[in-house]
Amino acid sequence: MTYSPETGATPPPGCPAHTGAGPLPGLAQPRPTPMYGPDFAADPSAVYERLRRYGPTAPVELSPGVHATLVTDYRAALEVLRSPEKFAKDARRWRALADGRVAPDNPVVPMMGYRPNCLFSDGEAHRRLRQAVTDSLGRVDPAALRGYVERSADTLIDRFAPYGEADLLGSYAKVLPLLVFNQLFGCPPALGERLVGAMSAIFDGVDAERANAQATQSFIELIGLKREQPGADVTSWLLAHPANLGDEEMIHQLVVLMGAGTEPQQNLIANALRLLLSDDRFAGDLSGGAMPVEDALDEVLWLDPPMANYGVHYPVHDLDFGGVRLRAGEPVVISYAAANNDPALVSEQRGGNRAHLAWSAGPHTCPAKDSARLIAAVAVEKLLDRVPDLELAVPADRLVWRPGPFHRALTALPARFPPVPAPMPAPVRDQFDETPGDTRWNVRPAQSQSTPPAATSTPRPPESASRGPRRVWSSLTAWWRGR
Repeated sequence: MTYSPETGATPPPGCPAHTGAGPLPGLAQPRPTPMYGPDFAADPSAVYERLRRYGPTAPVELSPGVHATLVTDYRAALEVLRSPEKFAKDARRWRALADGRVAPDNPVVPMMGYRPNCLFSDGEAHRRLRQAVTDSLGRVDPAALRGYVERSADTLIDRFAPYGEADLLGSYAKVLPLLVFNQLFGCPPALGERLVGAMSAIFDGVDAERANAQATQSFIELIGLKREQPGADVTSWLLAHPANLGDEEMIHQLVVLMGAGTEPQQNLIANALRLLLSDDRFAGDLSGGAMPVEDALDEVLWLDPPMANYGVHYPVHDLDFGGVRLRAGEPVVISYAAANNDPALVSEQRGGNRAHLAWSAGPHTCPAKDSARLIAAVAVEKLLDRVPDLELAVPADRLVWRPGPFHRALTALPARFPPVPAPMPAPVRDQFDETPGDTRWNVRPAQSQSTPPAATSTPRPPESASRGPRRVWSSLTAWWRGR
């Protein structure tokens, strides 16, 4: 199969894209380009621009000794994402890992290695696992989610607003997804802290093997807790789904859900704030309502998507693609950032244009993209509403990006503002005294065609039912209470 205009992979409406050309005549195939370290993190766009000279694809090195083909062309990316008969997701096809050319403790293996979840499966296995995830996420009430994000945002803002300065990443964007995850998944705060720390290390490639083991053990504890004390939360709904997931399958569904729900979410919030605070096009409109925020989110998802390079696929058999020979079982990585910024895209309009690939495409499109966007929008809107005259504490070009081949993530986002007195605390019980999985998350799911008409989650308890005693989870609770 040769990549050509006749392949049938067409961009979404509103985003015409060019047809791929192979390498320029007389231009040799490049040596693999490193995608790790501070140089790539500082200016990935320059790297993508150089790689485009060789056509829709180019060889890269994700970490020392881990080679892959990076797709930088929008239309070529769509063909890979929409062609499961040619490009598989099951990482057990990864030949270099299977034959020992890539060591199991390589930093990128936790992000690329096979797990029995919906991200790394194909065919019927994918449909079964994906349906369990889709049905369980579909039970979350968007109105309840918005309310919880607003209350969590207010509590975080109250802690730094009186000081007139804050790291908006460490004190806000990084913590908010943790709080949302704890609530949605019925996860105790201390356990949630361990999980987020482990997932961040996996994304950074820092002691990734140890972080992977820590995340696995933490998920085992959460699953055990939910089997004993099911609630109205995503973990309990997954456990009760007719797909009848085993413990190992449960662990790995939660790995992919948490990986997508914390690290990329914090990057989306932080990158949107960076854009709003540094781009003159948004200056003067920051308190003007939701539209500037929605426009900023669209632009970030086009230009600086939180997962810049991922969507790893493996050719099912050797094939010609974009003028190069792809070998079966060798990783093909989609550069969402490069594809979104393909110079041949006709449209320059970003605001309101949702044809970007930040959520991927095809059968493995992100199942939680609406919730992820809602969380980010509410988080940004609430901060701009509560803290007027917010500005970066350093020039935008001095902000530092975290190294790593997959994410687009800042190390910090320092800001300053006129101090805002915190409101008097309301005389109510602490938020974390609630039982995880409060009943407000329990909404009636829409039955999918592949789900039998059976109960897909634990029943809603009567409103008058006793909540019973709750264990005190000291770590994040102590932080929340200011101790």
